[in-house]
Amino acid sequence: MSEVSRPAARTSRAASRYGARAVLGAVAVVLVAVPFVLLLVLVEDKWSPLAAADQGARDDLHRYALAHAGFVAVMRFLSDSGSAHAWVIIMALVMGWLLWRRLWRLASFVAVTGVGSSLLNTAVKTLVHRPRPVVDLALVHEPGASFPSGHAQAAVTGYGILLLVFLPVLRGYWRRAAIAVAVVMVVGIGFSRVALAAHFVSDVVAGFILGAAWLAAMTALFSAWRVQRGRPAVQPAQGLAPEQAVRLDPTQPDPPADAPAGE
Repeated sequence: MSEVSRPAARTSRAASRYGARAVLGAVAVVLVAVPFVLLLVLVEDKWSPLAAADQGARDDLHRYALAHAGFVAVMRFLSDSGSAHAWVIIMALVMGWLLWRRLWRLASFVAVTGVGSSLLNTAVKTLVHRPRPVVDLALVHEPGASFPSGHAQAAVTGYGILLLVFLPVLRGYWRRAAIAVAVVMVVGIGFSRVALAAHFVSDVVAGFILGAAWLAAMTALFSAWRVQRGRPAVQPAQGLAPEQAVRLDPTQPDPPADAPAGE
């Protein structure tokens, strides 16, 4: 092969790899989104088995909550930890840290993914306009529609963002612990919304699925951008930008002002 044709061949192979990854990313998003669409159709059609499961879980958990004040206190704590106000504070702190460490694109990923998830949830709630569960003695008073659960969607999106951004600086036990805490908190926040009769089970499941689909879509876009820049595609198990581990590590000194920006 001539010297002239080699760069063209490399460019062609890179474009082919980029196209294949883009297709795989799109397939992954669709596979996550399909269950959400199916669940939405069942909710809109008031499918009797799903309605019975929703109402049964609402009534059983509400009766238990009314008889156990300690259980209600734990559920309130979990629910409050996943509120919009809590996530605004957390994401603002994360973005501030990333900007301080000159990781502009990671900060943009956090902002776009977090804000976009909230806007998407509001849009779907407005379109579906499902009433919230009705109980005799309400433990919480929530405004707005019920489907999908904003707390559940924000939990998946928020903890997913934190893991994708900070996995590069976590090793061994700390990585396993962070993943375990994220899973427990996501499940706990979703469960608390049903236990407090703020949502039906199907609302929470829909929030989980929609949050995962949105996170997958944003990760695929970030990965495509990396490939275009000649960097490896995102491997979720390694985080969004594993090469930026030093900048992400709070134990490392601040990068000098004239240092090139990272991701």
